Parts: sequence; structure tokens; C-alpha cells
Amino acid sequence: MITINGQNIGNKFPPYIIAELSANHHGSLELAKETILSAKKSGASAIKLQTYNADSMTLDIDKEDFIIKSGLWNGYKLFDLYKEASTPYEWHKELFEFAKQIGITIFSSPFDEKAVDLLEDLNTPAYKIASFEITDLPLIKYVAKKRKPMLISTGMASIEEIKEAVETARNNGCDQLLLFHCISSYPTPSKDANVKKLKMLQREFGTEVGLSDHTLTNTASIASIALGAVAIEKHFIINRSQKGPDSSFSIQSNELKDLVNLTNECWETLGTEDEGRPSIEKDNIIFRRSLYFVKDLKKGNPIKESDVRRIRPGFGLKPKYYDEVIGKEVTQDVERGDPLRWEIIK
Repeated sequence: MITINGQNIGNKFPPYIIAELSANHHGSLELAKETILSAKKSGASAIKLQTYNADSMTLDIDKEDFIIKSGLWNGYKLFDLYKEASTPYEWHKELFEFAKQIGITIFSSPFDEKAVDLLEDLNTPAYKIASFEITDLPLIKYVAKKRKPMLISTGMASIEEIKEAVETARNNGCDQLLLFHCISSYPTPSKDANVKKLKMLQREFGTEVGLSDHTLTNTASIASIALGAVAIEKHFIINRSQKGPDSSFSIQSNELKDLVNLTNECWETLGTEDEGRPSIEKDNIIFRRSLYFVKDLKKGNPIKESDVRRIRPGFGLKPKYYDEVIGKEVTQDVERGDPLRWEIIK
């Protein structure tokens, strides 16, 4: 279990749903606030930012290495993509205050130490390490020393790289760690979601696990709850018609509401491994079979096969005792329709 801003996250608690703002503010502080408010109204547990600027991510260079050549952002220069998608540092304080005002948890993914310092000044309750930063062990070390819950996405990472990140976090003071299974493809085809990997992450690293879901539906998220995920992260946008770098794989408010409701329902259906039966079944014992007298008998009469039947309801002795009671004497008068009970059999 980990705790963020007083809210417990683990298998004993409803799924923790994180709405990722990312670039879906489209350069407008007011739209960013509207999106945060919409996430709150849609039932999200938290809103998450990304804290970087273009200069902290890359160089403003036209060399081939710095040009994206495939996928959703094909043709973009890295610097231009991050310049368009970034959430300005000067917005952060106002967004944190707004989230607090409306009652939704807010935290962020920092991409360098300067971003961490900014978030510390804002008293962020947690940190998220993005998939592409999982190999940035100096950043993970710096974040871990803040001794706050850390969420790490594992997209593109090998087992060895995940192990290095987990060890770095734990060895530098992080004692609340949650690993997110993630496929770093935007969007991710559902057939490639591979949510069974959650079981491996649990087994190998002994942490709580979640899903950073880039598919276009909620199916992978719902399935992940059944596999042990305690948190779901999805990119969120008010309206996909507002085109931007992340809009095509972001969910809208109605889809976020469905995500919250369906993951909660899935979590509720899991129940526990306790041996006891749920109380909701107790009234239906009437539909079970048990042993009932089908003839009147006087005290001292032996019970014959023709005197007893295995019928519904289920308030008498279990059918497995049928052979055992045949030939036994009754210790009191009984009537047709009375249940067999041990206390009336000699």
C-alpha cells in the first residue's frame, strides 16, 4: 500500500484513477483549469502534469538525430514538440492552488532536477517518473531522496533497467513505490497492451502495480484491475476535437466517468479469497436440497426410505446423510414436511 495526499492505494481500496493533463491545455492556462475541473467532476482521483520545458528536454537543433521520423509525431523536431506540449513553469503554482481549491490531488512528472525543485516548492504529494526517464538513474536518485511516493512507468524498459530503477529508488529513501506497466506507443493497439505483465512486475519487484494506458478504449484498464492493478493512468482531454500532440489517444469526460465506474465495479467483483460465503446468499438456502419427512411418524418409529426425500428447501440435514438416517428411530412425533434434524433422531 502507498498513500498519496491521505488517500490509500492498494488492493483493499478502490482503483486510483489518474487523469494525465499532458499537452491537452493547448497553451491555455484557463483550458488547463477547465480540464482539471472536468477531471474532478468525472471522478478522477488525481490530475497529473508534466514538468519540463523544451530546453530541459533537448537541444534546438535540426540534425537528423533530433527529428522524429515515425508515429504520431512524425516530422516534428524534438525541440518544437516539447515547446508546444510543455506546461509552463509559471503556471504550476496557480494550477496546484486551483486543484487544492476544488479538492483533487495534483502531482507531476519531473524531467530534471530543476523541475523537482519547483515541485518541492509546491509541496507535491508524489512524483511520477515517465517511461522514457526510467533509465535516468540520477533523476530517480534525486527524486527518491525527497522521500515521497514514487510512481514509475516501465515502457520500453528491460527487466534489468526496471531493476536498476527500483534499486536506485529504494536505496535512496523511497519506501513507497508503485510500478506502472506501460506500452510506449501512442496510441497502443489493444492487442499489444500485454496487461498480463502486471503479474510479472508484482512477482519480480514486490511492489504495488498499475497501468499507464495508451489504448483507445478502457478495456485494458478494466482487465488490469482483475490482474492486480491498483492504479490507472490515462491521458485526459475535454474534447478530442481540440487537436494537439496528445489529443488522439486521450479520453474525454464521459469516457473517464466510464473508466472510474467500470474499474470500481471490476474491483468490487474481485472480493476476497476468504472461505466464508457472502451474506447476500443466505436467503437462497430455500433453493438447496435437504432431507425432509414425507410421512407422519410417531415417536419411536424407525425411519424407512419411503419416509424421507431429498427435496428443496435446504433447512434440513444435508443429502449426504440420507443413508445414515435410514433405520434410525425418531425421538418425537413428526409430520410430513418437517425437516430432519439430528436432535429428533435417536
